[in-house]
Amino acid sequence: MNLKLKEKFLTDEKGHKEAVVLDVRTYEELLEDLEDLVIIADRKQEKTIPWGEVKRKLKK
Repeated sequence: MNLKLKEKFLTDEKGHKEAVVLDVRTYEELLEDLEDLVIIADRKQEKTIPWGEVKRKLKK
């Protein structure tokens, strides 16, 4: 994903950033990326399959 963020910041009376506003599309893309990262983290310890074995299985 290559987001061009168009974020807006909400600030307090002293100008300190308190919140950020994103357009819905950007927000949904960020959520999707986070979900993908959770899946990757959950599967990190899974056994991998060598590419040659995958190719052989696909040819069957």
